[in-house]
Amino acid sequence: MKSLNPRFIFVLSLTLVRSSFGFYLPGLAPVSFCEKEDAKECQKDIQLFVNRLDSVESVLPYEYDAFDFCKDTDERRPSENLGQVLFGERIETSPYKFSFKADKACEKVCTKSYDAGSREDKLKLDFLKKGMELNYQHHWIVDNMPVTWCYIVEGDLKVCNPGFPIGCLVNQEGNPKDACVISAEFNKKNAYYIFNHVDITIFYHSGDETNGMNARLVAATLEPRSVKHSDDDNPSCDGAPMDIPAEFKSNLKVTYSYSVQFKQNDDIRWASRWDYILVSMPHTNIQWFSIMNSLVIVLFLSGMVAMIMLRTLHKDIARYNQMDQEDAQEESGWKQVHGDVFRPPRMGMLLSVFLGQGTQVFIMTFITLFLACLGFLSPANRGALMTCAVVLWVLLGTPAGYVSARLYKTFGGVNWKTNVLLTAFLCPGIVFVDFFLMNLILWVEGSSAAVPFGTLVAILALWFGISVPLTFVGAHFGFKKPGIEPPVRTNQIPRQIPQQSFFTKRVPGIVMGGILPFGCIFIQLFFILNSIWSHQMYYMFGFLFLVFIILLITCSEATVLLCYFHLCAEDYHWWWRSFLTSGFTAVYLFVYAVHYFFSKLQIIGAASTFLYFGYTLIMVLIFFIFTGTIGFFACFLFVNKIYSVLKVD
Repeated sequence: MKSLNPRFIFVLSLTLVRSSFGFYLPGLAPVSFCEKEDAKECQKDIQLFVNRLDSVESVLPYEYDAFDFCKDTDERRPSENLGQVLFGERIETSPYKFSFKADKACEKVCTKSYDAGSREDKLKLDFLKKGMELNYQHHWIVDNMPVTWCYIVEGDLKVCNPGFPIGCLVNQEGNPKDACVISAEFNKKNAYYIFNHVDITIFYHSGDETNGMNARLVAATLEPRSVKHSDDDNPSCDGAPMDIPAEFKSNLKVTYSYSVQFKQNDDIRWASRWDYILVSMPHTNIQWFSIMNSLVIVLFLSGMVAMIMLRTLHKDIARYNQMDQEDAQEESGWKQVHGDVFRPPRMGMLLSVFLGQGTQVFIMTFITLFLACLGFLSPANRGALMTCAVVLWVLLGTPAGYVSARLYKTFGGVNWKTNVLLTAFLCPGIVFVDFFLMNLILWVEGSSAAVPFGTLVAILALWFGISVPLTFVGAHFGFKKPGIEPPVRTNQIPRQIPQQSFFTKRVPGIVMGGILPFGCIFIQLFFILNSIWSHQMYYMFGFLFLVFIILLITCSEATVLLCYFHLCAEDYHWWWRSFLTSGFTAVYLFVYAVHYFFSKLQIIGAASTFLYFGYTLIMVLIFFIFTGTIGFFACFLFVNKIYSVLKVD
């Protein structure tokens, strides 16, 4: 295999870093519109973009072109960053083009004809029906804003959804499904109703906020309708719903049309134009209350644990230091294992590798969430969150190699080559293999979420060309440093561990250790899973960052508390236990993901199920390494601290 060109790697990394802080359309700066175009000041034409189509009943998203909709004759694809490609976003121009403040009523877009004798037409129509059956949703974009479908739910609550369905289905029993419940006209049994007409309303600010005459778009909504046009060349848009029979026996024509209306609204400023979408999302108020309630409980429990630990330890240390040598030999407790507590653990190589990778994930997560809190990675900046995380992970190979090498040397390891290779390839390799297998399924299914081969090559180039060399650099400095010296000497002969009670045995202690950390994240986890699998917009990064800090505190205190109990029971095997105690939170995460799949999602099909659990395993592995690392270092500092203040002869 030929070596990678360093110049190519450097340019590629700069491109990805740059793309993580910018987006394609129309940029971070606002775009002004006017009735008469001025190249320097404003523009007249408004282009509607279309994104991938997705469904809550399937994990497989599809490009707009995969369905037989009206296509743009001059199709263009805006540049996409790495995060958009990994998330499967496929944005392209549409045939829906407007002129600013030029209202149109029932404008024809195109007519699609289906011949009953054509096998190709039958396949196109069947795929369209399958999309309506699984409730696939359009996602349209105007001036980088999602075009929303606003409707009233129970309690006269207005909800704006950044997507609208292709159509809906009335089954053989005459029961309407999904969007067919909105109108009594959808009443034919065993029929599909396609939403082939949209009434679009675009709201604009007059321009007073810029002290000029040019306007800015501040909102875009639509209402999908199903209309059977009596005259395909001159549609009227007031006919009965367009029904498509389940059995394709006769020729069929579907005419797509739209109406557009411009309205002035100076109450919405351009800087806050996303607020109406975020505020109107369902369960927003419930989420705020639940998160605050969870944080208060976790902070209270954490304070109690910290207070008990500090008071108990203070008394223990004072009592032990006042004893003479003969009394100390008769005493039992954590002081008696001082000669064995720093004995190197079994499988120290694997533990050091996990800790190096966990350090890399921790720093990456912290910086990403911090930038998201500052607004750099908002939902308007599409794909920036994933791009930022990937770039940071690639650039943080040095701390991973350093931590792994330094701890491995502390454990007395000498196989430094194996250590650095495992640090660079073990966990990333597992994630990449899983991701590649999921990508193969997406390729076979023809989904837009399938990552192109060129992007996979670019990811491998970043991994092998930047992350791996940086890991070697970190390992070089880690092995040059001396191992971390323990505060007490280690005995040559291991001390026998007394019989343990049920609660101080390894498995019960590890299982109990993950309960409290999971308790502080499960509410936030519900909304994160909703944003991933139910395609809801996630924007509460401030609360997420706060929960992240609480998770760190809770993992640390729970692990330290259990570690203290085990040392008091004279069980000195704390190295792996401290990692697994907080890392077991990932097992609860997996159990919750299984519960979420069966209780909340409507996913059907073997491919979608396999994809869900495949991607979930990646999340669980990363979370396991991350939480385990937090618990280990908290326990490591705790053990070093308490034994460093003892008077040991």
